[in-house]
Amino acid sequence: MNSGKYFKVFANCIFVYGYNRSLIIDSQRNHFTIIPNEMYDMINQFQSKKSIEDVVSSYGHENLDVVNEYIDFLIENEFGFVTNEDEFDLFPKMNTDFEIASHITNCIVEISEVNLFNIDKIISDLDFLQCKNVQFISYETIDLKTLKDLLVKANNSNFRSIELVLKYSDEILSFINKIDDINFRVTQLTLHSSSPKREFEDLKASFNINLLEYELKNFKHCGIVDAKYFSDVNKYKILESLNHNSCLNKKVSINKKGEIKNCPSMTGSFGNINDITLKEAFNHSNFKEYWGVTKDKISVCKDCEFRHVCTDCRAYVENPNDMYSKPLKCGYNPYTNVWEEWSTNPLKEKAIAFYEMSDLIKR
Repeated sequence: MNSGKYFKVFANCIFVYGYNRSLIIDSQRNHFTIIPNEMYDMINQFQSKKSIEDVVSSYGHENLDVVNEYIDFLIENEFGFVTNEDEFDLFPKMNTDFEIASHITNCIVEISEVNLFNIDKIISDLDFLQCKNVQFISYETIDLKTLKDLLVKANNSNFRSIELVLKYSDEILSFINKIDDINFRVTQLTLHSSSPKREFEDLKASFNINLLEYELKNFKHCGIVDAKYFSDVNKYKILESLNHNSCLNKKVSINKKGEIKNCPSMTGSFGNINDITLKEAFNHSNFKEYWGVTKDKISVCKDCEFRHVCTDCRAYVENPNDMYSKPLKCGYNPYTNVWEEWSTNPLKEKAIAFYEMSDLIKR
């Protein structure tokens, strides 16, 4: 059976080896499947062009049923197919390099007086850097005139998408239906500090609307690692994670003081928007320092099967003195495959105190 036959893995499947178990990421169908490490090892043998017969024999007769079960699983789930030796090399592997024609792909701007004063400069600089995705976030209530002015100016940019994170107000709520008429680039609106009883059935907009009951006071809310965020498994995200840092690559931010950073929560600043351009900050010798910190280099993460479907955080880590330390807000243990609440882990207490996050601890 299967004499002279080979198993060829589909090129769109990416395999991630973990400490206890592995992942098959189907980059075409945008989903992943957890598999035993033994299946990962068997797939590696297939990929090295060993025949099915030779691979089955290498595991011994006593494991024949398990090996055949693995092969049937891969075929039934369309992760590969059986072929002849002379056809095996006719199916090339997918290029996993990551290139994008932008100096900067995404930006976070905290809405404040200094940034609103410089908004024309900010938008112009971001267009120069070919930035396509921008998030404007406000922790305080923003008046409609200010919001309208911001949307009008941002509409004259080359942004592909604009995300708004605003503090809830009845005025903003009544304005939602008019946003599309002012700026068609808005793709998502998040309202924080909102009443849980608010209804949105009557709102008509082309973008997604999210409701947060809790208040956002600063950017410390960011950086949470949770399995519920693993649903967005797309080829772009996976290839970027394989080659670069999945959060900070090609990213810039301007905090409410006007300080230009990789992320609003990071301590390092490359100057103030009042004094320099984003282009000058981009050319700073340390601006790209974290771009190459992939999950394969980060402590604990490098042993995690989920590392390439997960978004990293370098702003809040377990050891603030180690740029390769595990994200602080991750409660997953790849050595036990157990999820726990990160904020109550006693091993994270020092880091939580260091970042002054005691208000985020769940009692």
